[in-house]
This record gives sequence, structure tokens and C-alpha cells, in this order.
Amino acid sequence: MTTIDTATITVELPDAFDPRWNRLPGIQVDGRRITINPAEYFFRFESSTWLVADWDLVKAQLLDVDETTESAVEQLALGFIKNHGESTSDAARVLATAYGVYSYLFREEHLAGLGLPQITADHLRMLREAATLMALNKVELDGHISNVGPCWFFPAATSVVFDLDDATGGMLDEIYHGGWFNEHRRIESIKAHSALGGRLVHGCQSVPDQSGGVVAPYGASMTNFRDDLAEFKAGWIEQVYAHRVPAAE
Repeated sequence: MTTIDTATITVELPDAFDPRWNRLPGIQVDGRRITINPAEYFFRFESSTWLVADWDLVKAQLLDVDETTESAVEQLALGFIKNHGESTSDAARVLATAYGVYSYLFREEHLAGLGLPQITADHLRMLREAATLMALNKVELDGHISNVGPCWFFPAATSVVFDLDDATGGMLDEIYHGGWFNEHRRIESIKAHSALGGRLVHGCQSVPDQSGGVVAPYGASMTNFRDDLAEFKAGWIEQVYAHRVPAAE
């Protein structure tokens, strides 16, 4: 493991998280209060700065802006980040921003109209919680993955925390990466992720294979990202699964 010397991360979010997050090393959930010990929680923690933009500003100035023939939605997002993004070493701010982003993206109003009857409001809560924690993962512009926590391996982490079987965990992983989204939802996602300084990318192919997701800065090398990911993921996935609670006989 690689880690930098950093202080404990503490944040109080608008809603309580599932107490079963305490099954993973280095994270303590007490209602709405989350405490993370980076040295215990992360597999790799080389950077304690993140790029964020004010979520209220994103809501006010970006979410309702339409792309045109001259300016694609990705250009709108990139321009917004250039104008309003700021570096922060306040991990609590990152988590609070992420919770706002994912509370918006995984809101219950979508349940009725997207043809996914197997997805419930409780599944959306799981997605909001796991995706919020994933916001602390980080990819550098050169494609190097500098921060990796257990939620990088989405099906493994959700199986441990929420007692999901592999099929359900994989289904949630697909929704997180984009299976939830039609084009309208994809556009929403691009705009909303501007608050986290980039766009959501992942290493999976057509089905979840534990290659994870992260909000990467625009311009990051996806080739280096893929190569770095391939080198480390297998051993760390095993470590996450080691915390799975055996099913009652």
C-alpha cells in the first residue's frame, strides 16, 4: 500500500448511511457522520487534493443549459470546470459535494419511467452511498491512479456492505456506470459530474468485471489508466471480499 500522511476525514451528510459500512477497514459510520482513516481505508492514497466546483452553482448555472450545434455537452462541462473548478484538500467537502451529485443522479423519480422494475428505492440509496465514497478515488492527468479505496471495486464492496449476491452487485455496478442512463440521463451525468471536476469513466467492458469507476479529469490518459488498473486490481478485490459476512446457515 502507498499512502501519504494525512488526517482523519470526517463529514456529516444530510442522510444517515447504512451502518454496515463499518464492516470495511478504516471507515466508521454513525448515522449521518462518517469518519475515514485514510491509512486503513485506502489501498493507495497518494493525493489529498481534489478538483471540485460548488454543487449549488452547478445546479443554478449548468444543469438546465442545453448543448447546441456549436457547443456539445462535454464542452459545456469542461468550460464550467475551467471557470469554476477549484482545488481542495478538504475531503469532507468532496464527500458532501458527491452526495449532492449522486442524490440528484439517483433520485427516485426515475424509478417509474425507465423500465427497470428490479431496481428499488433501496437500491438507489445503496448507489448514492457507494458512489459518494468513490468520489475520493482519483486519477491524475497522466492516467496514473493515485487514490484507490474499496469502493473502486463496486460489486465487491456492495456485497460486503449490503449483503448482495454477485448478480445484484453486478446489476448495481452497471447502473452506476451507465446502464441506468438513456441519453437524457447521460447528459445529466456529464453536467452533474462537473461538480467533481471531471467525467465518470470506468474500466469495465460490457459487463461488470470489477474494473471500477472514477471521476477523471478531462484530458486524462485512458491508456495509462487502463494499464495501471490492470496491474493492481486482482489482489485488492480479494482483500475487499475477505470482509464479506458469511450467510446464516
